[in-house]
Amino acid sequence: MKIDLNSDMAEGFGAYRMAEDETLLGIVTSANLACGFHAGDAVIMDRTVRLAQERGVAIGAHIGFPDLMGFGRRLMQIDPKEMEKHAIYQLGALEGIARAAGVRMTHASFHGALGNLIAVDQPMASAMARAVKAFDPTLFVSSAPGTAIARAAEAEGLRVFTKFLADRAYDAKGLLVSRKLPGSMVKDAEAVRERVARLLTDGTVVAITGEVLRMKVDSILIHSDTAGAVALARTIRGAIEAAGGTVAPFPQTLG
Repeated sequence: MKIDLNSDMAEGFGAYRMAEDETLLGIVTSANLACGFHAGDAVIMDRTVRLAQERGVAIGAHIGFPDLMGFGRRLMQIDPKEMEKHAIYQLGALEGIARAAGVRMTHASFHGALGNLIAVDQPMASAMARAVKAFDPTLFVSSAPGTAIARAAEAEGLRVFTKFLADRAYDAKGLLVSRKLPGSMVKDAEAVRERVARLLTDGTVVAITGEVLRMKVDSILIHSDTAGAVALARTIRGAIEAAGGTVAPFPQTLG
C-alpha cells in the first residue's frame, strides 16, 4: 500500500513565517503552496519550490480567496466567473516560479473558505474545475471524496486525488466541521494516530457526531499551521508504516 502524505505550505508573508515548512518537507510527500492571495509571496514560493524539489516532494497550487488579512478563511461573495480568473492567476503565479526552478507543478488544491464552499456549491465548484482545465488539463485536483468539486473536476475530464484531513473533524455528511465550533480541530497525537490507523485498516472515519463514514482516499493531509504539526506529521507517517504501507507522492500512488 502506497499513500501520499500532504501538507499546506508557503503560508508566510515577507519576513513572517507561518510554519516549519523546511522540517515538514522532510516528512511529507506532496505540498500545496499558497500563491499570494491568502498567504505567501514570490520569495517564499520560490524557496519552498526549491526545497520541495531537493526532497522529491510534489507541489501544487493552493488556491484561495483574495483575502490576505483573513488568511482566506472568510467567506467572500465573489461571482464564480470572477473567481475563475482569480484561480487562473494563482495557478500562473506558482507555475512561473516552478518553471524558473525547473520543477513541474502536479496539482491544484483549494484553501480555507473557498475549499469549504466548493465542497457543496456546484456553480463555484464548476468554475474552479474550469479554471484548472483551462490552465492545464493534465493537473490533478485535490478534493475530499464525494464533494461538488470532485464531481465538477470529473465532469471536466480532470483527474482527482482524494484526501483525508487528519487534524480536522468531519460531520455526518463527510464535510469538514466549521473551525468556529468546538472539536473541529484534532490536535492530540494519539487521536490522530488512531484516526489514520482506522482509515488505513478498514477505510472508515468516525464523524464528530458518532456516525461511521466510509472514505476511500489517496492522500492524508496535515495542516502546517496546526499546533505541533511536525510531531503530528511524524505520527501519521509512523501510523502508515505500522500498517504496512509506504508514503509516496500521489502521482506514484495512483500508478
